[in-house]
Amino acid sequence: MGLVAEFDIGCEALPLVTVAAAVPESTLLLELQFNHGERPVFLATVTGGSGGAVERALTDAADVREWTLVGRAGDTRRYQALPAFSLEEQLGRHLDDLADLEALATTDAIIERIEVTPDGWRQTGWFADRDTFETLASFWQRNVDFRLRRLTRDGDPESPGEGLTDPQREALRTAYELGYFEIPRRTSLESVADELDISASSASERLRRAQSYLIEETVATTWPSLPD
Repeated sequence: MGLVAEFDIGCEALPLVTVAAAVPESTLLLELQFNHGERPVFLATVTGGSGGAVERALTDAADVREWTLVGRAGDTRRYQALPAFSLEEQLGRHLDDLADLEALATTDAIIERIEVTPDGWRQTGWFADRDTFETLASFWQRNVDFRLRRLTRDGDPESPGEGLTDPQREALRTAYELGYFEIPRRTSLESVADELDISASSASERLRRAQSYLIEETVATTWPSLPD
């Protein structure tokens, strides 16, 4: 049975990252058309934000030679952009071995979603097996910042608690600002709960779940285990 993975690739040299950084209020999804030789055409779907701001960012982007607005529907716009550089020219200074990057294209994997963020790409993909996924993960780990967000078997529901939820993030921030984590503590769990307008038991659970996630992210060194 295959795997489904969601992960972040932190590399500001990736295509269209400067565009995403210029319009952080927008969601930018990218498709690469590799049937155009060394310079795959960028197909960008942008939702939200100002169309004018997006188009100024495309015009200013060093990695975009020219772009065309293909169509729009509501606040979603579709663009086709011709790259100014080959992937080798764009990424060569940031990767140890471009041949390994090219080899990834022949692995038993399908990347179905690329979201461009202000500091890299967030990808979701399907992988034939664990070895296929680890080939991709180890390549990016050797070269840039890589963060695994989710890894499940295909057909399984998404594991709960992946990443910090907004309530957990708020609970951590509130507890920190009130001095709950200081030694000695400057406030009580009850005070944190009052600030969040929830019960003390709910506040405790949110903080424990958030802390468990952060410990796994910063201390654990192995990939998440998968059920047999």
